[in-house]
Amino acid sequence: MRNNHRYLLLISAFFLIIPALAQEAPDDKNIIVTGSIQSDILLPQEDNKIGAGKSDDWALTNTYADVSVRSKYIDAGTRFEFVEHPLPGYENDFKGWGVPFFYVKGKLKNLEVTAGSFYEQFGSGFILRAYEERSLGIDNHLLGGKIVYRPFKGVQLKALTGEQRRYWAHNDSWISGGDMELNIDEWSKGLQESGTHLTLGASYINKYEKQEELMTDATHRLNFPEYVNAFDIRANLQKGGFSVLAEYAQKTQDPSFDNKYIYRKGYVAMLSTSYSKKGMSLLAQAKRSDNMSFRSRRSMSGTSSFINHLPAFTMDHTYALAALYPYATHPQGEWAYQLNASYNFKRNTLLGGKYGTLVKLNYSYVHAIDQSTYSDSRLWGESDKNYSPAGTNGYGSAFWKWGDQMYYQDLNLQIEKRMTKDFRLNVMLMNQFYNKTIVEGHGGIIHSNIYVVDGKYQFSRKTTLRGELQYLTTHDDDGDWAFGLLELSLAPHWMITISDMYNCGKTDIHYYQGSVTFNTGAHRMQVGYGRTRAGYNCSGGVCRYVPASKGLTLSYNYNF
Repeated sequence: MRNNHRYLLLISAFFLIIPALAQEAPDDKNIIVTGSIQSDILLPQEDNKIGAGKSDDWALTNTYADVSVRSKYIDAGTRFEFVEHPLPGYENDFKGWGVPFFYVKGKLKNLEVTAGSFYEQFGSGFILRAYEERSLGIDNHLLGGKIVYRPFKGVQLKALTGEQRRYWAHNDSWISGGDMELNIDEWSKGLQESGTHLTLGASYINKYEKQEELMTDATHRLNFPEYVNAFDIRANLQKGGFSVLAEYAQKTQDPSFDNKYIYRKGYVAMLSTSYSKKGMSLLAQAKRSDNMSFRSRRSMSGTSSFINHLPAFTMDHTYALAALYPYATHPQGEWAYQLNASYNFKRNTLLGGKYGTLVKLNYSYVHAIDQSTYSDSRLWGESDKNYSPAGTNGYGSAFWKWGDQMYYQDLNLQIEKRMTKDFRLNVMLMNQFYNKTIVEGHGGIIHSNIYVVDGKYQFSRKTTLRGELQYLTTHDDDGDWAFGLLELSLAPHWMITISDMYNCGKTDIHYYQGSVTFNTGAHRMQVGYGRTRAGYNCSGGVCRYVPASKGLTLSYNYNF
């Protein structure tokens, strides 16, 4: 208990010192001090009904404090993290505290040089995406050096090298690479006059990782390639409201835990087109990936240690029941398609009514690629559980041919309409197929229909009441769910929210939540109480399992 109080005092002192430093920074336009504090605290309670066990700590917290200083020639920054008593789902590898992120950046004309910790993404991230997403427990930044050089108009060159962070350590491999991006329209007067923008890009990443001992049987040891190379090329054309992006990436042999240690190259190809004008938009995307799991440590699993990122091409839902079964990208291979369309029916028309009507349609479909073994007719790892493809080329895969399994399908229609001057109504209808076995390892395919009604009434300029009613119906998994929410906003300071997610199928459990939020200036504080259901939190096709919890929650955010 004494240690707990000591850590809390340390956090409190940190909260006081950093804003003071910001206020006392020199009043010089060339020196800017910025930063933020984020602290989420749970006072846990045991609840056997939902599976929330007893905690050894009376309080759990994930706390982060960032500070950065910018000037004409030099930038610098650091981040302090306190996760010594982590929130549920962060217990194993996240536990600890310290300063894992720090950097110094020098700037001179067209050149930037960074030493220390940094984030970076090449293209769509197919071969490199180093980023932070705290809600998913992801911070895979690189510790090393980066150079950005713009030798002349329309050209940007990047070079980098470093080790990748994995929680409170760094994986024992070295990642190096470069990126070149050319803005062709900046060289062509004709393209500029026609409003046409053309960007070409090419990227390269090399991973060096030492050999490790792994036997396929009593007498045979795998010989791992110490160097894995990945390449990416892309082109993006924009003219008016029309845009098209084509991208292709390839990876050399990279046997790993994800692909069962096979010696097969990896590939991913994507085509994305969009068109928009006033009142309407259209987006169509297709992606095929094959054996493109790319990690800084070949023997790892889970969401950590990924060097690259494969977007899911599925909609990130914000409504609770629509997000109950979120899809995670299958890095071993998938065909993914997505279509988004929206149209705003004008005011004073048959479908637009007095205030207009916005209609959105989204369709996502993800399917397995063809995978058949070279050596015999058995499907890879399916027909014979004792068969291991480790040390072989693995499988063959015809580009246009689908495999036998559907991974995910989502068809949803949303209608957003102002009914009166003070009342808005949103309605969503959704049909979903979710392959729980592929995403979570068990459970089969879940077919569900989700219905959402979301209304908001503005009583005055400062007072707004919003309510949600949602219902999910299915004969699979835990059966039907219902969800209700009321949110009262008293601008500019207060927000009061109550909600309940109820399984009216098999478990008959209520997951109730209530919170009060206060905003003033750059400060945001929230106090809440309730239950959290065990499940997956996903964003962009990356998911993290969150165990069940119950208790009082405290949250504080400050930006300066």
